[in-house]
Amino acid sequence: MLTCVIRYHIDPTKKDQFTRYARNWGQAIPRCGAGLIGYFAPHEGSSTLAYGIYTIPSLAEYEAYRARLAADPLGQENYAFAQSENFLLREDRTFLKLVSTPEGDSQ
Repeated sequence: MLTCVIRYHIDPTKKDQFTRYARNWGQAIPRCGAGLIGYFAPHEGSSTLAYGIYTIPSLAEYEAYRARLAADPLGQENYAFAQSENFLLREDRTFLKLVSTPEGDSQ
């Protein structure tokens, strides 16, 4: 299992737009096959960093998931919303593999 962490740099004057964007993904991402952990908006500290975190079984499954997300009506609407509102200044994805837990090493 892989965990995808998306780091967003957002326009700090458009947090409400990011919140709407995140809530839409809260519906579309699980429907399209990824395990959404959540979206996180700035609260204290940096006013420009936000995160989206979900799990996916493999990079091959990620490619299929991305195709489903691109074809999903809410996914299409959300991509268009982000483009029209221009609140995402930068987006970086990192795929991580869990190697330990509080209980010990993970397999």
